[in-house]
Amino acid sequence: MSFKNIYAVVVLSFATIASAQAADKMYDFKFQEAVSRAVADGVLDGSVNFYLAGTKSGGKVIEKGLVTNKKTNGFAKSAESSCDHVLRSALIQFQNTAKANGANAVTNLVSFYKSNETRSSTTYQCAKGTAMAGVALKGDLVKF
Repeated sequence: MSFKNIYAVVVLSFATIASAQAADKMYDFKFQEAVSRAVADGVLDGSVNFYLAGTKSGGKVIEKGLVTNKKTNGFAKSAESSCDHVLRSALIQFQNTAKANGANAVTNLVSFYKSNETRSSTTYQCAKGTAMAGVALKGDLVKF
């Protein structure tokens, strides 16, 4: 066996081990604290409010069941840091969509990672693997 072949076998072995260890781990983080930080940092402008399922209802539903699915580089970053960053991306998308459609809130928000709905009145779910972190949310655009 040549050196090139041995090298290829070693690289493939490590890649297989790495991919087996790269399975996503699910984390729950406090939703309202993350939203408040994003508004305080100026990432969100505060014109659209965000409510997890079971925390606010009413108003006129503009559009129901919208989904955002965001990913970010999580390599060598903590789950908390990666997840906070990717949640902000998801909320920015919802904020922009809400404003474009005349809504001022996104209600009934649930975690929706890999189309698995998880409801909580206090936390959102984030999947963090070795290289990536992801947040998927589903919610309704509402005008109060």
